[in-house]
Amino acid sequence: MLAVVIPRFGGPEVLELRDLPDPQPAPGEILVRVAAATVNPTDLGLRAGVRRLPSGPPYIPGREMAGVVEAVGPGVVGRRVGDRVMGVVLPIRTLWGAQAERVAVPADSMAPLPEGLTPEQAATLPMNGLTARRALDLLALPPGATLAVTGAAGAVGGYAIELGKAGGLRVVGDADPGDAELVRGLGADLVVSRGEGVAAAIRAAVPAGVDALMDASAQGAVALPAVRDGGQLAAFRPFQGQSARGIRIQQVAVTDYARNGAALEELGRLASAGVLTPRVADTLLPARVAEAHRRLEAGGVRGRLVIVF
Repeated sequence: MLAVVIPRFGGPEVLELRDLPDPQPAPGEILVRVAAATVNPTDLGLRAGVRRLPSGPPYIPGREMAGVVEAVGPGVVGRRVGDRVMGVVLPIRTLWGAQAERVAVPADSMAPLPEGLTPEQAATLPMNGLTARRALDLLALPPGATLAVTGAAGAVGGYAIELGKAGGLRVVGDADPGDAELVRGLGADLVVSRGEGVAAAIRAAVPAGVDALMDASAQGAVALPAVRDGGQLAAFRPFQGQSARGIRIQQVAVTDYARNGAALEELGRLASAGVLTPRVADTLLPARVAEAHRRLEAGGVRGRLVIVF
């Protein structure tokens, strides 16, 4: 099978395409013929050596994909050859991620491909959608509460806005002028300017402070002034600094939901119903994966770059 490989740590130029043996599904796993896999910031960190797996490279990057079941391992129920699926790939055991023609994954990390979505669209849902879902579940805000989202124009931020609105929340999102209409279109009730002054901008819009803030752009402690006393901040990277005024820091790890097939299936249902908006920034063949890394590192990508096999 063809696979994207990180043979050593470095820049996008280290990425290679290799012909590797097909994996075989272990008990509880299925073998998926990959149609589409996204390039995420975690892939950039893995390639650069910032994020490391238990053993050194070579690695196959990729944390989410969509495709077709080709084989079913022992003990698997509810999945059949020919099923169209999407899901999360955690390359911990085999060091093999989603950016390959075939991948063996736990059956419960997959969900049916949502009706009406292409594999490219569906591949953008698992990692970012489950990240936003996990954050909202940790925050457990009641309907009518106010949620702020930094990085609102990004993939996680966009799903956070839409899921928050579906849960009855009032949502404040940040954006550059060029992204303001995008963020409003995703459902944000208020849009403020992003950047170093985002906390002050949120406070100006919500003088009492928001009930919670989802920090998708990793502002960290500088975002705390936007949150009311006793509120919450959901952090997607390790929180640097100290909290204040009784604000609780909720550390979000998508790995907690990586095998939550029910949550992933619900995301698919919401996408089919038009509640969630999968955003494909571009599709690229595997030979252009280095270009995808460069574009993502340069910033400004809205949605996800998708590798198609």
